[in-house]
Amino acid sequence: MPPSTDLLQGTLDMLILKAIAGDAQHGWAIAQRIQQVSRNVLQVGQGSLYPALHRLEYKGWIRAHWGASENNRKARFYSLTAAGRKQLEAELENWQRLTSAVNLVLEGI
Repeated sequence: MPPSTDLLQGTLDMLILKAIAGDAQHGWAIAQRIQQVSRNVLQVGQGSLYPALHRLEYKGWIRAHWGASENNRKARFYSLTAAGRKQLEAELENWQRLTSAVNLVLEGI
């Protein structure tokens, strides 16, 4: 098992928004997508994922609907709202600014 990678506060929200930007996904698929795209570096546990999904839904950035998963089980599927798309854009801009600043510090030291 690879070492644990802690996420900056708010980063999980951005990753979830990005994971569902293309199409609606159920919770397990969101976690799998993040893990897959990160080449198994980022692993999102249920104890972090579902509270984040509820928080994003409460903020109006995502909506949920019931559907059948790929193995025909009942699951909640999450998709972005218009407000969620705007928030994702803002989060991505903030992320670029933060990572650029960290890189400047690392290169300057």
